[in-house]
Amino acid sequence: MIIVNADIEDNYILTEITKKSKAYWGYSDEQMEKWSEVLTISKSYIETNNVYKSLIDNETVGYYSYCNLDENVVKLDNLFVLPAYIGKGCGKFLMNDFMTKIKSKNIKKIVLDSEPNSQKFYEKFGFSKVGQIETTIKDRYLPIMELELY
Repeated sequence: MIIVNADIEDNYILTEITKKSKAYWGYSDEQMEKWSEVLTISKSYIETNNVYKSLIDNETVGYYSYCNLDENVVKLDNLFVLPAYIGKGCGKFLMNDFMTKIKSKNIKKIVLDSEPNSQKFYEKFGFSKVGQIETTIKDRYLPIMELELY
């Protein structure tokens, strides 16, 4: 597996990965349709953010993206893998690459809004839940997570 910069033409495959990965958690087709716009990765998003994709035999199987909130804080905006690769180390590989990139900069804190089913994944990397955001689904909240680096 290798990780490379995503190109703006990757927006369709990254959107497909995002939607398939989100659906993996058992959300209804109706709910997935409601989230369609928010789960779409546009060409302009790729142009204005740091977006990296993972490849296995030239097939894009996952990606992550982040943005700088200020000179000391980065937000991990997306980290998704195709369902066939969930639980097989692809997410860990992406996360390790992200952490290596961020630790080489003068970043003091990483923040993210986690899929509730992914909270334990991020906790394995040292992230802690510091709050939550209510979602449109009754009794469902997105954990707000942070990792202090220095």
